[in-house]
Amino acid sequence: MSWTVLFYLSLYILAVSLTDFCLCGWDKRCARKGKWRVPEATLLLLGLFGGYFGLLAGMHLFHHKTKHWKFKILAPLECVLWIALIGYLAWKGVLL
Repeated sequence: MSWTVLFYLSLYILAVSLTDFCLCGWDKRCARKGKWRVPEATLLLLGLFGGYFGLLAGMHLFHHKTKHWKFKILAPLECVLWIALIGYLAWKGVLL
């Protein structure tokens, strides 16, 4: 049973991270072309809901939002919070 939970949690994090990564790339492209932009709150909320890896990867790969203090502080903090949550769930025996 626990492997099932870990599998679905991993799929969820992968899907949300991929979405956040793609949105970072899309937003960077729109910024260069002067088109409609993805709201910063959307990028950060997706990171908070599990897309932290995609957000961090998108920031570094696309050089996007790397000078904004919100992203410099909140994106790594979201990653730390998720790692702590996963560690806590593993410690309680829910995941492993």
